[in-house]
Amino acid sequence: MEVEQIIKLMEAVSKYDISIISYDENGVSLTIKKENDVVQAIPAPVPMMMPAELPQMSPMQPMPMATQAVTAQMQAAPAFGTTQAEVPAGNAVTSPLVGTFYAAPSPGAEPFVKVGDAVKKGQVLGIVEAMKLMNEIESEYDGIVKAILIEDGNLVEYGQTMFVIA
Repeated sequence: MEVEQIIKLMEAVSKYDISIISYDENGVSLTIKKENDVVQAIPAPVPMMMPAELPQMSPMQPMPMATQAVTAQMQAAPAFGTTQAEVPAGNAVTSPLVGTFYAAPSPGAEPFVKVGDAVKKGQVLGIVEAMKLMNEIESEYDGIVKAILIEDGNLVEYGQTMFVIA
């Protein structure tokens, strides 16, 4: 299982009314459990197997149906309470990686930009934290911020539109 798949499962548990999800593959088990609105990945003990006992699997196995359904629901879900009809026209600034979005340089600080702010190409719009690294998201355009499509502290996916600038 790839890191991106684990992150998507954690997002699904957090976003939807799922309290626990388990996944087994090649003798490795992963359980994601939501307790008190905190999502945690809990590694399961891995049984020791001799090479002759290992199951023979094809390199490309489909995901279980439950995981496919959750992934489809996540892809169809609108970002930050908006629908496609509500997103204003303009230039989209998308996330270059999967991570946690932060609108301000530190907790309690003013956000980098707000809707209606004028921005210049290269100006920092927000931060995406991935693997404990803070990655500044810079504007690719000059213009006015027409929409911010992700909420501070939420997970963002690769290629997800975060800002609209016109």
